[in-house]
Amino acid sequence: MKLIVLTGIPGSGSTTVLKKTLEEIDYIHLNYGDVMTEIAISRDIVKDRDELRKLSPEIQKEIQKEAAVKIKERSKDDNVVLDTHCTISTPAGFLPGLPQWVLEELKPDTFVLVEANPDEIMFRRLSDETRDRDTEMYEDIKLHQEMNRAASMAYATITGATVKILENHNDQLDTIVNQMLEVFK
Repeated sequence: MKLIVLTGIPGSGSTTVLKKTLEEIDYIHLNYGDVMTEIAISRDIVKDRDELRKLSPEIQKEIQKEAAVKIKERSKDDNVVLDTHCTISTPAGFLPGLPQWVLEELKPDTFVLVEANPDEIMFRRLSDETRDRDTEMYEDIKLHQEMNRAASMAYATITGATVKILENHNDQLDTIVNQMLEVFK
């Protein structure tokens, strides 16, 4: 069975691409934050996902690791695509979305980065009325995607996974879905 990690910065279209791809393949879709939330709720230490951020770093790390174990276990019987963040842009700098202790548990087969031109991402974010996103300029978006590339290669070094970068340009959903299907084979 395969475990594929799918990432893309907000506005890259990774969620849209994944939803369309899942119509064509038999993979279980898991979201890392959702798995962490389920674990924390089952321990009765949070009521919802937004409360995860308020937990101590030690507890967050413990839950991250437990989530990785749970996800890896699921991938033993089913093909799994894990939707998560490669890096997280914060006011203090970039954080790794998948720390070493998580990667050592997950041992994914492939990292797929969904990217778009920074101007496409800016327009998508501005047009999406369902989300309240931070405003980032062209250069900030470009840097975030570059950080994702660097982080994914570092993650691949730790795990032995491959890295595939797919471009998601406006009005080309079928093209990227076909490319994604090749990765998932």
